[in-house]
Amino acid sequence: MDQSKIRNFCIIAHIDHGKSTLADRLLERTGTLSHRQMAEQVLDSMDLEREKGITIKAAAARMKYVAPDGEEFEFNLIDTPGHVDFAYEVSRSLAACEGALLVVDASQGIEAQTLANVYLAMNQDLTLIPVLNKIDLPHAEPLRVAQELERVVGFSQDEIILASAKEGKGVDEILSAIAGRIPPPKGNPDAPVQALIFDSKYDAYKGVLAYVRVFNGELKGRDPLKLMQTDVTFDPLEFGAFMPVMRPLPMLHCGEVGYVATGLKDVAECRVGDTITLAAHAASEALPGYRAVKPMVFAGIYPTDSDEYQDLREALSRLALNDASLVYEPESSAALGFGFRCGFLGLLHLEIVSERLEREYGLSLLTTAPSVEYRVILTTGEEAAIDNPSQLPDPSRIGEILEPWAKIDVITPSRYIGQVMELVTTRRGQFMRMEYLEPESEMAQGEARVLLEYEIPMGEILVNFYDQLKGSTSGYASLDYHLLEYRAANLVKVDVLVNGQAVDALSLITYSGNASREGRVLVSKLRELIPRQMFDVPIQAAVGGRVIARETIRAVRKNVLAKCYGGDITRKRKLLEKQAEGKKRMKMVGNVEIPQEAFMAVLKLRDD
Repeated sequence: MDQSKIRNFCIIAHIDHGKSTLADRLLERTGTLSHRQMAEQVLDSMDLEREKGITIKAAAARMKYVAPDGEEFEFNLIDTPGHVDFAYEVSRSLAACEGALLVVDASQGIEAQTLANVYLAMNQDLTLIPVLNKIDLPHAEPLRVAQELERVVGFSQDEIILASAKEGKGVDEILSAIAGRIPPPKGNPDAPVQALIFDSKYDAYKGVLAYVRVFNGELKGRDPLKLMQTDVTFDPLEFGAFMPVMRPLPMLHCGEVGYVATGLKDVAECRVGDTITLAAHAASEALPGYRAVKPMVFAGIYPTDSDEYQDLREALSRLALNDASLVYEPESSAALGFGFRCGFLGLLHLEIVSERLEREYGLSLLTTAPSVEYRVILTTGEEAAIDNPSQLPDPSRIGEILEPWAKIDVITPSRYIGQVMELVTTRRGQFMRMEYLEPESEMAQGEARVLLEYEIPMGEILVNFYDQLKGSTSGYASLDYHLLEYRAANLVKVDVLVNGQAVDALSLITYSGNASREGRVLVSKLRELIPRQMFDVPIQAAVGGRVIARETIRAVRKNVLAKCYGGDITRKRKLLEKQAEGKKRMKMVGNVEIPQEAFMAVLKLRDD
């Protein structure tokens, strides 16, 4: 295909704004798939994607579009993940395009994640085509949302396309706009090969499949290729395109999107953002924007049955074949046995991995409370990275603890501003700015939507923050966040002792001002969850050597006097003293079995 007739684009949308449905209509209208081959959400192939209504794994599809005047075009659609956890993958997918469809729900308007991805697209100098979707809904307000787009992003009214992906309205106008407004790819077919990897997955027969966009040169033949960031060389097995199923092709031209079957066995060698070039005639420099993906959230994953440990190891290794951002290493806990410490891109990534392990591999798992990575400056001047509270050094060796901070954007109706501010302030958030997204006429009616920008410690938004935000705003608020930097903080480790023994899996790192309250809440919850024994069980929360909270689970009392129906009082006293000695001895050697629910209590500290 002539390079001037190629259009590479992606779709930017918030969760449930109709991105996957619109992709279905484009595939159907261009004849890429027949009506018989069509299914709902064709590009969302995973069950979890369909259930949650989100795109987890990037996909691509090549379409042939014939304009009304008979001119033929090649459209390459790159379906990007929509969640903030996958922001880096989104940025690389945007880098592979020249344009993007900005899809906004005509009833809900602009959401926080939409706005974040719009700024990403603008930074990449993409041509944006605004689409107001779901205009068929009875409560749709296309005029209000169009004014919002005009004011917040800067579009003009005549640029905005009204559509209903479900009913197929506006699809022809969208296709025409893609051909007319999005510029063709630039690039020199005679220059050294430069192809950007925007995603990868593992295939049992072809090794790692690299999803690529060719910026310069052409991919063809069997000459060895090289990955410029990892310096790995391989012989390509196959080139091809997604239509939307994989179709082998003799070559990938300059400007096209497709895949390269590398034959590599480890997806970590073929990283998102890397550049493919010829091993013999390499390009002088890699394409810009690459960075190594670092986990943001860490949690321990343990099998509830210790016999399933080996099954869990195999399941994680298989998942990691298709997910280079998942990192894991073995760890053991005195309370939970053997398991793995895993690193994730965010909370959604953690939830997806846990669900896939349970569904696809039939495992029963226990996930500990998630934490972030802290940086500890020791008194010796050394720096240590800590992602597990049990690894925190002795307080006497700690000079300073640094914690990660994030910038959050919350979009909410103005009547909920007070609740949002109260929630974020209790989580140590710092107010940055507030901006009204609605015109003054709607501000007077009290229906205006507001963008609130805060800086907040990353650890504070890990547990229950999103649920509480949705609860306090009746589900109307939307959230977007990204990591800022590490800042010094007054943090302490709260240890939990059950019957005098520290339970490492229940320890947590928290702000010193919250330690007493969280310690009291935690031991109170544990007192309800841990079953009673034949002896008193003390539960203590301690910071260093100082106990800050204590509860006692009273012993189950056996009536040893039941058989003593008469006789002298000394006989009864002898039985009671014997019972007391037995309980004392039992307490010395007895172990308290802690149920799974107790470990989940850490997650509910902020519910009260």
